Amino acid sequence: MKNITTALIIALLLPLTIILAGCINDEFTTSPNDVLTFSVDTVAFDTVITGDGTPTKQFVVYNRSKKQINISSIRVAGESEGHFFLNVDGTKGEVINDIEIRGEDSIFVFVESRLDPTGKIEPIEIKDHIEFVTNGVTQRVGLHAWAQDAIIFKNLVLTEDTKLMAGIPYIVYDTLLVSPGVTLTLEPGSQLLFHDKAVLRIQGRLHAVGSQQAPINLRGDRLDHVVGEIDWDIMSGQWDGVVIDHGSYGNEMAYVYMRSTTNGINIVSGDPVKPSLHILNSVLHNATNNVMTVLNAWIEAEGTEFSDAGNDVIQLTGGRLRLNNCTLANFYLFNAIKGPLIELARLTEFEGAASVIELEGDFNNCIFYGNCDELNAGDLSGTNVYLRYCLIKNKGSDDANFINCVWGADPKFYLERDKYIFDYRLKPESDAIGKGNRALTPDKARYDRYGNDRFAAGDYIDLGAYVFVAPPATE
Repeated sequence: MKNITTALIIALLLPLTIILAGCINDEFTTSPNDVLTFSVDTVAFDTVITGDGTPTKQFVVYNRSKKQINISSIRVAGESEGHFFLNVDGTKGEVINDIEIRGEDSIFVFVESRLDPTGKIEPIEIKDHIEFVTNGVTQRVGLHAWAQDAIIFKNLVLTEDTKLMAGIPYIVYDTLLVSPGVTLTLEPGSQLLFHDKAVLRIQGRLHAVGSQQAPINLRGDRLDHVVGEIDWDIMSGQWDGVVIDHGSYGNEMAYVYMRSTTNGINIVSGDPVKPSLHILNSVLHNATNNVMTVLNAWIEAEGTEFSDAGNDVIQLTGGRLRLNNCTLANFYLFNAIKGPLIELARLTEFEGAASVIELEGDFNNCIFYGNCDELNAGDLSGTNVYLRYCLIKNKGSDDANFINCVWGADPKFYLERDKYIFDYRLKPESDAIGKGNRALTPDKARYDRYGNDRFAAGDYIDLGAYVFVAPPATE
C-alpha cells in the first residue's frame, strides 16, 4: 500500500513539474518598454575618510518583465574620476557588460568607494551615477559621498610635547601613547576618531581644553549610518577608551564630548593626594562597560554629564571624588544594565590595603536618575561619602550622608530613547529646577556647557549639568 501511494504522488507531481518548467520564459525581451526598476534612486556613502576603502553598499535591480532581459552595459559614468567601483555577478570594475536577469527576477549590485585626498579641511561633496543600458534605454542610479581628509596615527608613541589642532580630524588606529613627562594638548575644536579597539593612553599628561564654541570630540571613526538615518555615533563599543595610567597627574578635560567607547575613561593612581583629572562642562557618554572607572585616584568634575553604560556609569575604588552640578543618568540602549549609577568600593579602613585609601566622595547639586539603582551601598553611615542637594529617583530620607536631597523625584529630561535622542537637559516641569544650593557650586562652574548662567536665578540653582532654559512659547 505504501509503494502504491508513493507512485501515485510521483505520478501527480511529474506533470506539475513539467508545467512549471514550461512557465520559465527563456526568450529575451527587446522592447524599450521593458526596462529595469531599482530598490534605491541613490547609493549614499555619507562621510568617507579619503585614502581608505568604504564598507560595501548594495541595491537590487529588478526585471518586472515575464521575459529575460539583457543589460548591455552597467558603468560608473566617471564624473568623479574613478572613485566608485562595481561588483555584479562576481565581476568587478567600473564597466560591466551583458548581465542577464530572468523574467520577474532580480540581481544585486555591490558598490565600493575609495576617495582620494582633497587637500581641504572641510568635507568635499562627491557625486556620480551608475548608468544601466537596457534595450537601448539608459537609466541611472545616483552615487553620493562626502570626502573627508584625515591624519592617520598607527602605534604612535609621543616622546615630546605635542599639540593636535582643530580642522582635519585625526584617526587613531590602535594606540596613541603619551609617554611619561610628555604633554598632549588637544586644541579647541580638535577631533580624534578612534578605530575599533583603539585607545588613548596617558602616562604623561593630557590637556584637552575646548570651549563652548569649539568643543573637543573623541569618538569612533565610523561616520556612516547603521541603517537608514541612524548614525554609527549612537553605538557603544566602537573604540576602547582613554586610560590615565599610574603616575599621571594634572590632567584636564574641559568641553570634551567623549562617547561610543567600550571602557570609557579609566584612571589609576598610586598617590591620591595629587589630583589625577579635572573635568569641566564635558560629556562622557555611552560605554559598553563603565563610563568612568577610578582606582585610588583624585578626580574632580563640574557641570559634566556622565551617561549611559552597560555596567556602572561610575565605578570607584578608594581615592577621592568630588562632583559639582553633574548629571548621572543611565538609559543604556543596547543591553540590560548590570550595575548602579555609582559603584562604591573601599568605603572603610581595613588592614592589608594601605595602598588603596578609604574612599572620600562629595556629590553636590547632582542628579541621579535612570533605569537602575543610584548606589550599590544602601547605608553610607560612618563613611566619608556625602550627597548634598541631590535629586534621587528612589524614595528615601535625609541622614548624615544624604543632606537636603530631593527624593523620589523626576528631572524630566528631553529624552526620547525610542528615537535615539539622549538629551539630558531639563523640561519646564522638572523636579530639578531651583533645588540646588549656590554656595556649593564653585565659580568656575558658573556657566554650563551651553553658556547658561547658573547663578542668574539667585541662591537656589538648578541641579545637574544643565541650567534650565524655558522653551519658546510656540513650542
